[in-house]
Amino acid sequence: FLLCFFCNEQRENDTVVREFVFQGFSSFHEHKLTLFVVFLTLYLLTLAGNAIIVTIISIDRHLHTPMYFFLSVLSASETVYTLVIVPWMLSSLLSRSKPISLAGCATQMFFFITLAINNCFLLTAMGYDRYVAICNPLRYMIIMNKKMCAQQVCGACSVGLLVAIVQISSVFRLPFCDKEVAHYFCDIRPVMKLSCVDTTLHDLINFVVSSLVIVVPLGLIFISYILIISTILKVTSPEGRKKAFATCASHLTVVIIHYGCASIAYLKPKSENTRDQDQLISVTYTVFTPLLNPVVYTLRNKEVKNALHRAIGKKPFA
Repeated sequence: FLLCFFCNEQRENDTVVREFVFQGFSSFHEHKLTLFVVFLTLYLLTLAGNAIIVTIISIDRHLHTPMYFFLSVLSASETVYTLVIVPWMLSSLLSRSKPISLAGCATQMFFFITLAINNCFLLTAMGYDRYVAICNPLRYMIIMNKKMCAQQVCGACSVGLLVAIVQISSVFRLPFCDKEVAHYFCDIRPVMKLSCVDTTLHDLINFVVSSLVIVVPLGLIFISYILIISTILKVTSPEGRKKAFATCASHLTVVIIHYGCASIAYLKPKSENTRDQDQLISVTYTVFTPLLNPVVYTLRNKEVKNALHRAIGKKPFA
């Protein structure tokens, strides 16, 4: 990553722009204060919610299982993910956007891509965990041992890092002739639009990479749930089927919303929406989606709610 950036630094004669400025929510100027209050509230709730999940999982021995290990890693990843983007967005709502250097923009984009892809594959690991728990329960703790869990987390992070390096190398080798980014953070498409050269090939590469990192993990989750559903339908007891479905409900809810937002944002034709529409779509996966984990896994998950009650000294749910 650093090598690619310094290569770009050496191309001084080709690169006119040395820094970028975010246009942010300039179209919503009269509503900026309202947006700031709403986004700040959601941001603080996200930080608090994910911090509570990570803390409660680490201190409650009843939650020391593979599923909650993945959940704690996902919550930590989502927290860093929002830290990379939301403070810049809130700052731009309060005052005129400060310039961001090419290095700063590349760094923000690098962490954004890495963590976004990491989250996709962590959800895949959680889907595999549910598959093993329901379809092969007697060997669950043997298959989903600590080594396997660590390997899946490292694999998810490695894929994110690799794709981020490829994308950053591709984007920041371009010469830029405009410095006003029509967005509130350094996303790939808005930055590439500032290039002086034709970016058709880069757009194609971006679309293929985006498709792979969305379709591949989503496909694996889909296969896991096909096998899970076929196993659940063989259970004769209605109570048993209900309990099996309940163990997957929270994960499935997060998957549907997470991949739904990602697909709308990155798999649609680039000219289909206006800038304002693109920004509103981006808000869903940078502000609202990270809040899903603490909301879904605390309001719909009895084990987490019981752990919270134990932590504050209340009687757990029956």
